[in-house]
Amino acid sequence: MATVAGEALLSVRQVGIRFGGIVALDDVSFEVAQGSIVGLIGPNGAGKTTMFNCITRLYQPTSGQITFEGADLLAEPAHRIIRRGIARTFQNVELFPRMTVLQNVMVGDHINIGRSRLYPLLSAVGMPSTLRDEREAQDRAREALRYVGLPDIERKFAGGLSFGTLKAVELARALVSQPRLLLLDEPAGGLNHDEVAELATLIQRIHRDMGLTVLVVEHHMNLVMRISDRVVCLDFGRKIADGTPDQVRANPQVIEAYLGTQEAAS
Repeated sequence: MATVAGEALLSVRQVGIRFGGIVALDDVSFEVAQGSIVGLIGPNGAGKTTMFNCITRLYQPTSGQITFEGADLLAEPAHRIIRRGIARTFQNVELFPRMTVLQNVMVGDHINIGRSRLYPLLSAVGMPSTLRDEREAQDRAREALRYVGLPDIERKFAGGLSFGTLKAVELARALVSQPRLLLLDEPAGGLNHDEVAELATLIQRIHRDMGLTVLVVEHHMNLVMRISDRVVCLDFGRKIADGTPDQVRANPQVIEAYLGTQEAAS
């Protein structure tokens, strides 16, 4: 289903999820418009990463509906989400430390490599078509690394690299699949002030150059308010605000639940 600019690319409607007797999300609804950047904020434990896990099908909501381009995401298994055009990064970096940086990025491109069930066998015997596919995948991975500013580390192993570098590698892995919706889970976590500023510029460039729609979970309010078209705030699994950055910044519930705490800690 084609989506025109401004329409809802992702729609979350009355989503709830419980873990035992604990309510993690309680009747949460919001939309992410095609071509927008939306910030998802809230204190620790508010349900932000839980929402990402519901969207990417790692968790099964107990109620509600999630649609992407008008199609029911909850009818899809987790391994098909990336084929739908959704890619993500993780709050805690999820890379393979004993694989090279290039190999880690290529993992994100697996949907374009070896779709045939015979591919492992054909690759093992060196069929020209599989060698061509792998060269093209390497080229795409190199381009993704160049784009995030890491053109010279493809042969290094992921284990032992700095946390900021690993974050950038994970972003390259998400971008190489050429998604239409990019989910960023605390991309600025562990970065210093200068690195956060560079990240904000990079996210805006990705949004502009690639035409990506972005949903970002982040605690760095300067970054969120700078890059977002809209901001959604959760608290104890419930949505307490949804609006422009200025509207959310001035919302009394947000100030009490989150921004006031942030200011006290700064």
